[in-house]
Amino acid sequence: MIEIPSDLNPALVPLAFLLGHWEGAGVADFPGAEKCNFGQEVTFSHDGRDFLEYTSHSWVLDSEGKKVRPLESESGYWRVDADRKVEVVMVRDQGVVEVWYGELAHQKPQIDLVTDAIARTAASGPYSGGKRLYGYVNSDLMWVGEKSTPDVPLRPYMSAHLKKVAGLKEWAESLPDDMPDGVSFFNPDGTPYQG
Repeated sequence: MIEIPSDLNPALVPLAFLLGHWEGAGVADFPGAEKCNFGQEVTFSHDGRDFLEYTSHSWVLDSEGKKVRPLESESGYWRVDADRKVEVVMVRDQGVVEVWYGELAHQKPQIDLVTDAIARTAASGPYSGGKRLYGYVNSDLMWVGEKSTPDVPLRPYMSAHLKKVAGLKEWAESLPDDMPDGVSFFNPDGTPYQG
């Protein structure tokens, strides 16, 4: 279920499905790079202004699902206008800054984005553009990214399936009113409190 916070800027209501902390896993595969499974944490938050703040951290997973090393980190700001056009400014740890434009699908929580402008540092790898698709499906956030370089035409390179993780505020709000007082979540006899 999509919840709309009471303090969300009205302009951002169409993007409310993105809000929250998301965790999950996906696959990365691009010519010249190691194919791997990865874990990812994504947060979309707001402070009442007309944009969502976005952060993403991903890491390579081994065959048992344990973290091996960082993969990518990115952060940015998402806006939407009255015509459901979406704009994103994003900075990636590889030394890339991107401006993305796209639109919110009609009657469904899905966003298609394409790069409009790219700036790269001298240390960044080759990169000439990308596309992304984000969708809210059965209460989960799914995304797929495509990219191109001067030597590789546009093709999928990463995709992930993320589940919403309750934050402290949501967790605290879900505690029952008859929760026992005290530091411990145990009954006086030492057994765990069941609610």
